[in-house]
Amino acid sequence: MESQTSKFFTEIEIRTTKHSQLLGVSDLIEKEIQRKGWSDGLLHVFVPHTTAAVTIQEDADPDVQKDILYVLDKIIPWEDYSYAHTEGNSAAHVKSALLGNSLHCNIVGGRLKLGTWQGVFLCEFDGPRTRKIQLSFIPFS
Repeated sequence: MESQTSKFFTEIEIRTTKHSQLLGVSDLIEKEIQRKGWSDGLLHVFVPHTTAAVTIQEDADPDVQKDILYVLDKIIPWEDYSYAHTEGNSAAHVKSALLGNSLHCNIVGGRLKLGTWQGVFLCEFDGPRTRKIQLSFIPFS
């Protein structure tokens, strides 16, 4: 569901289904690129949340996403009595800070110009929730 739009900006909403997950969003982003008519330029992908992130990672083998979540959980446990943040989701904030809330990708011919095995993922660390992904397009010409 689209909640905000302009010529070079759009915002889409996504409902995550798990507490922690890497959700592939490349196809959803490409549909927005085509809907907007964006052809050649730079795409800025931004997630306006402090307990979610966005990353580019392998999209061919789902075990890669499982391994990433496993390692993040191992080094950043959900429960740790040393956390000072009282909401109980400090681990989600730390994971988000490590992965980051934005990325850039080229668009060529109306398509994401990713590597052979790459995909764009929304990283949920405190779900399930409704999340937003903001897309800003900067044309090359």
